Amino acid sequence: MTSHSSTGPGRPEPGRPGRPDPAGANRPRREEAATGGEVGLRRFLDARNLDATNRSPSTESAEPSPPASRGPRDARRDEAAAVGAGWDEPTGVVRFNAGRGAPDGQRGPGGRGFGGERGVQRPRRADDARGRENNGDAEWSDSNAEWSDTAAQTEPLRTERGPRQRPRPPRDGGTTPPPPPKRLNPTVVRRVGIALGAVIAVAGLAYVVDVVVSSGDTPRGTRVAGIEVGGLSTDEADSVLRAELDPRVDREIAVRIGDSTTKLVPRQAGLSVDWAGTWARIGGQPLNPVTRLTSLFGTNDVEVSSNVDGAAFEQELTVLSEHDRQTVAGTITFEDGRPVPIAPVPGRVLDLESARIMLIDKWVYGEPLELPEIPAPVSVSAEAIDKALREIAEPAVSAPVTFEGRDGAVATLQPDQIATVLGFAPDGNGGLAAQVNQEAVTGLLAPQLAASEVEPKDASFTVGGGKPQIAESVVGEKVDWPKTLEQLNAMLVGQQRSAPAVYGRVEPKLTTEAANKLGIVEPMGSFTTGGFSGPSGVNIRTVAQKVNGAVIQPGETFSLNGFTGPRGVEQGYVESGIIDHGRPSNAVGGGISQFATTLYNASYFAGLEDDTHTEHSYYISRYPEAREATVFDGAIDLSFKNNTPNGIYIEAVADSSEVTVRLWGTKTVEVESVTGERTKKTEPQEIKLPKGKDCVASEGAEGFTTSDTRIITDRATGREVYRHTRTVKYDPIPNVKCE
Repeated sequence: MTSHSSTGPGRPEPGRPGRPDPAGANRPRREEAATGGEVGLRRFLDARNLDATNRSPSTESAEPSPPASRGPRDARRDEAAAVGAGWDEPTGVVRFNAGRGAPDGQRGPGGRGFGGERGVQRPRRADDARGRENNGDAEWSDSNAEWSDTAAQTEPLRTERGPRQRPRPPRDGGTTPPPPPKRLNPTVVRRVGIALGAVIAVAGLAYVVDVVVSSGDTPRGTRVAGIEVGGLSTDEADSVLRAELDPRVDREIAVRIGDSTTKLVPRQAGLSVDWAGTWARIGGQPLNPVTRLTSLFGTNDVEVSSNVDGAAFEQELTVLSEHDRQTVAGTITFEDGRPVPIAPVPGRVLDLESARIMLIDKWVYGEPLELPEIPAPVSVSAEAIDKALREIAEPAVSAPVTFEGRDGAVATLQPDQIATVLGFAPDGNGGLAAQVNQEAVTGLLAPQLAASEVEPKDASFTVGGGKPQIAESVVGEKVDWPKTLEQLNAMLVGQQRSAPAVYGRVEPKLTTEAANKLGIVEPMGSFTTGGFSGPSGVNIRTVAQKVNGAVIQPGETFSLNGFTGPRGVEQGYVESGIIDHGRPSNAVGGGISQFATTLYNASYFAGLEDDTHTEHSYYISRYPEAREATVFDGAIDLSFKNNTPNGIYIEAVADSSEVTVRLWGTKTVEVESVTGERTKKTEPQEIKLPKGKDCVASEGAEGFTTSDTRIITDRATGREVYRHTRTVKYDPIPNVKCE
């Protein structure tokens, strides 16, 4: 604790009467040392005097009285003995041992003795009383402290150096304080500082030299795709890298995916070296001294930056995914009508994200790559398969299933038939769901109940007495198979194996009422052609019979190919003459073009809108010039639109040599045809072909160009409402000779 009553700025320093301390409060430790010694000793002596004063009379009488001749020297000697200090008789000096403290209850400030314990303010040496200083603080000895008998009691004690003694432990049981820290030798510190400065200067110089010398070079220890380029100049390193890496773009790389092996060419996969990006990764010379130092002993591996053509790269990944081993989904199949469980087999597929990263990062090394795979999920568990087998498959084929129709009709589905229409698929929750092919079931059951059904019938038209007659429509009663089969799943797994068939009302497409409103009352246009026989006649009569009775609703477009459908042998057509690539030939359905020409002219004179038609490639004399049409199954069609507000009924009649097509409806216009003259005539060429089925001889005929103008006028007013000219070029018929 610092004393505030002994010294201060401008006051005499203790032990030096009359001499002011210019430092003043700047020397607290020195003042504390002096003041602590004085105060401690004074308090100790005052305590002893007080103790002697307060003794009882009986006690004082027991003590021997001091001699009357005792002086201050004698008193000091007694006091030294009382505190356990040494007494030097010749000099009159009290010696305090540095390791000893005052007796209990007689300690100095802070509760400690005078004897050099840690934290105790020791008396200053006598040298300080004579004005000697050491670095602005008192120098203390680890030996004994001296107190001169000639000094005042408040004067700091002098210290004498003596042999170092081991501090005694405190009498009150406390711990011994550690010795004060040793001070570093200033000379040693100075020499170490000089050495360190020299080392730093040399290192700094070496760093600067290294930076200057390596400027423009790649960083030391740099290795790009396994190629050492550290320490080379930028140009040298670039040349080395390009010489090594550029050829790898077109070099095949072996790729392994699970058990499969394939090859990949980086350029074809959209991969190449991004040189700008690669040099950005290499970077320049580092300025960090630590980094430059460690580069002398290590290697810095730099990954090549790649250019990626997204479309080509994704296409390559798609090709690589073809090597996936897909999961075999567990299911149940039927063999000879018996259900057989198929256990699931887990698969493995390409890990696309990881494979994408690996290919981009590693292709440049040119080494074989093993692309990562991930397990393919199993959609159905083995337990679910076993459950479906026991609860669905086995009961389903245990007995027949029957549906009861009207009039005693019955449709039966036998167990072996059930096995063909029952299947299983994952339900999305790890199980199997039964699936019934209802179309197949209907195909098996419908014929068995057909006799109990009433087919719907459209209202139709016939011609009698020179005018059309309407045959009434019929409402049908047929089995509603979708509703009927709603019961099937429950029947397959339950005890009830029979159920009634569900019938429903089926309206005709054209009812009698609707037919009466179509306005089909009179002929609108008709046309007749002839001159056919043999196979052509068969085909013409067949197609006429198919088209006869067709009804075209207002605004509807009629297509000959669409209405008749395929015209093959199955439909009753035979092989006859056609035009194939500009010369006569044969094909099934030949001759139908004459019916198409007849139908086209009937629609032409009825004033209907031409949608599409195509003339023959060369002129046939039995057809009108520039007003005829050909068709070919699935390729060339004839179509026209009913542009009237009423319906149209097609009447088609054919015999052995002629075919007539008449369109019935409500006539509102008159149509006139004007044929142009023949121009630009061309002579036929002679073609020689080998005899055989494919050679059809012909005499040949000239080619020419002509036109047809269609003029339509309103029937009621006679006003022209439409005029159109169509120009047609006919090729010459070749003179074919079969040799």
